[in-house]
Amino acid sequence: MSSSHRTPISSYRHRPLASSNFELMAWLFMRWSGALLLILIFVHLFVNLVLGDGIQQIDFAFVAGKWANPFWQWFDLIMLWLAMLHGTNGLRVIINDYTDAARTRLVLKTLLAICTATIIVLGTLVIFTFDPCPTNAPAETLPTFCPEATS
Repeated sequence: MSSSHRTPISSYRHRPLASSNFELMAWLFMRWSGALLLILIFVHLFVNLVLGDGIQQIDFAFVAGKWANPFWQWFDLIMLWLAMLHGTNGLRVIINDYTDAARTRLVLKTLLAICTATIIVLGTLVIFTFDPCPTNAPAETLPTFCPEATS
């Protein structure tokens, strides 16, 4: 056997090839979610900071007024989910690239999944259970559509 046909000796760690297209789908998700996030973030910044009185308008009443409309609830929910999943996928790739021990990689990815799930669940609950007219709140902090704001 000639030397040109020998397998080179290297310290590269062999990982079995996945039989699925998970990495391709994750790569495509990063591109599409990144492009969609850019649009969502610029719309979010434009509506919150450019329209109206700029940053001076952002207070409890402003958020309550926005989240009284299901469109803005879903808009913010999609932005939250996409941002969390996009960031989580990026960190997953970093963990895969820079972690040598399989056990450490598993622990880090498990912690990442737990943190991601917690933030997504809590964020979703906040968006959909938000009470724009809390009882005993000062009338000047409430949005104008609250009955307590007019009394």
